[in-house]
Amino acid sequence: MGKEKTYISIIVIGHVDSGKFTSTGHLIYKSGKINNRTIEKFQKEAVKMGKGSFKYAWVLDKLKAECEHIISIDNSLWKIEIKYYVTIIDAPGHRDFIKNMTTGTSQADYAVLIVAAGVGELEGGISKNRQIHELALLA
Repeated sequence: MGKEKTYISIIVIGHVDSGKFTSTGHLIYKSGKINNRTIEKFQKEAVKMGKGSFKYAWVLDKLKAECEHIISIDNSLWKIEIKYYVTIIDAPGHRDFIKNMTTGTSQADYAVLIVAAGVGELEGGISKNRQIHELALLA
C-alpha cells in the first residue's frame, strides 16, 4: 500500500499590484488545472481591456467587479496535486480588504509573501504605510 499524501495549505500575500495573482495564476496553469483555451480567452479579454499582462491573474478572479476594477476583493481557493495535496489561498492585497486576507491567513499552514522588485515598487511597498511589514506580521 502506497504512502498517503500530506495535505497542506499555502496563502499567497503581497502588496497590491505586487504580482501575487499573476504568479499564483501561472502556477495553477502550469499545474494543469487551467487549460490553454481558458488562458487564451483571458488573454483576449485582457488585451481588449488594455491589460494584456493580466491573463494569469484572471485565473483567480471570480467576481466580475474584480476584473473591471483590477483589484481582488476576496480570497480565492485552488487545489493542486504535486508531492502534496495543496490548497492555495490567494489573498487580496488592497488595504481596504485586509480583513479578508487575515481570514485566509488563519486557515493556512504556510505563507508566501510576494514583493514587487521593480524600480520604485519595492520602496513603495515598504514605505507606503509599511504595508509589506504589516502583511508579514499578519502572516
